[in-house]
Amino acid sequence: MHLKCRVLVGVAAALLQACATPPAPQDTAQEETPQPQAAPLPVPAPQAQSAPPPPPAPAGTGLLDAAKLPPFDGEKREVKEPLRGVTTIDRTAPADDLWQRIRQGFAMPDLDNDLVREKVAYYAARPDYLQRVFERSRIYLYHIVEELEKRGLPTELALLPMVESAFNPMAYSRAHASGLWQFIPGTGRRFELQQNWWYDGRRDIVDSTNAALDYLTFLYEMHGDWHLALASYNWGENAVARAIAKNRAAGRRTDYSSLSMPAETRHYIPKLQALKNIIINPEPLGVRLDPIPNQPYFTVYTKLRDIDVQLAAKLAEMPVEEFIALNPGFSRPIIRAAVTPRIVLPADKVDVFHANLTKREGSSLVSWKTYHPKRGETFESIARKFRMAVAQLKEVNGIGPRVRAVPSLLVVPSNGEAINARKLPIMYAPPIPVRVRRIFHRVRVGETQASIAKRYGVAVEDLKRWNPGSSFRPGQQLALEVRAPTKRKLRSKSKPRKYRKTGY
Repeated sequence: MHLKCRVLVGVAAALLQACATPPAPQDTAQEETPQPQAAPLPVPAPQAQSAPPPPPAPAGTGLLDAAKLPPFDGEKREVKEPLRGVTTIDRTAPADDLWQRIRQGFAMPDLDNDLVREKVAYYAARPDYLQRVFERSRIYLYHIVEELEKRGLPTELALLPMVESAFNPMAYSRAHASGLWQFIPGTGRRFELQQNWWYDGRRDIVDSTNAALDYLTFLYEMHGDWHLALASYNWGENAVARAIAKNRAAGRRTDYSSLSMPAETRHYIPKLQALKNIIINPEPLGVRLDPIPNQPYFTVYTKLRDIDVQLAAKLAEMPVEEFIALNPGFSRPIIRAAVTPRIVLPADKVDVFHANLTKREGSSLVSWKTYHPKRGETFESIARKFRMAVAQLKEVNGIGPRVRAVPSLLVVPSNGEAINARKLPIMYAPPIPVRVRRIFHRVRVGETQASIAKRYGVAVEDLKRWNPGSSFRPGQQLALEVRAPTKRKLRSKSKPRKYRKTGY
């Protein structure tokens, strides 16, 4: 099997197994275990492992208390000069292997203590687990390293998702932290990650990486110390600030190693350091580190119209499991262009996707539609109407089996027949307030389908689908589904408040 295909299949299968992290030792019991919202759907079995996989265990929860955070100025930071404390890195040295490029960018102060050595031994004793994490990381790492270098950040941060989520973008903790970088809902909204009924930007590879690096940059500028910045990412910056103030008041040192903190945070940075040590020199530990091509793996395709997830994968001529591995943010079997008008595709699949999409110009790309339940309707009556099982209706709408209240919006098959949801390996998210609203437009003299669609930023094909059998004559009322306006808080143009550098 071609290497790239083998990797993607392995990654996709791993994503759907919800195997996010290694088994936790006794002293990290406070960590959260990612809990998927629904059991993953059956997928082809991955290649046989040399040993049974270790049981799943807690990833870093990334518990970020948005209510207690100082203001963020909303600017995207592309740092042209290395940040304070980051050594000048030779970015020009050629590296065919992405791992070597990552090594060349290591710039954080090393942590060397018994806990780090314990974590190195722990990971080295689980080579199969490490291999799965490395395989999952292959399709994401180049993008992350590129973004780090644009900002002048140390490349150790490219390894942070190994600690947070084991590079499983579907990882979901009991504290509702989600994605590679484990954002909780409030902090995700603070960094403008969309979270709605259709889509969760915390799982989006591109958006969540931008948000995480924005936040890490902010934390480093606050503390001037990478260990304190990482502790703040895991524990919360206000919690770290209080620990520093407590030590200062007692006349004690205020560096990371001297602070009193929860066990989960105490083990957080040693895990990252252990992974760094392994990647620097894997052979003596018996760890295999297969080369990763130092070139873009994926690219972004924009200007979509509504399309089924399965059809999008088919037009890209790739298995739907592989498509989901690159587009884990979608929570329904249909991609809504009004919510997110882009997808991520392997770099060598963009042309074929565009060509196949062009061939279907003017035809419908969806086999699902939205449905607004009428007063008195139940899940049972709606399921009968669309010839679905109640369990299937709830599953594709991210609704728990015990929920009885029917929401104001559902997604149902557009042809009146149930589509096999078992073929849709989607992480169905819990219901989140819908950010798409239904509006009505009365056709005026001289208006056309194209002019109305352009006015509201929708596709003509979708306008026709929302109004079947319509002749679009003057005076007729048309239904449209558009992005709902959001209430945006005014952001301060001043720089974020920083703590005093003294003692950091």
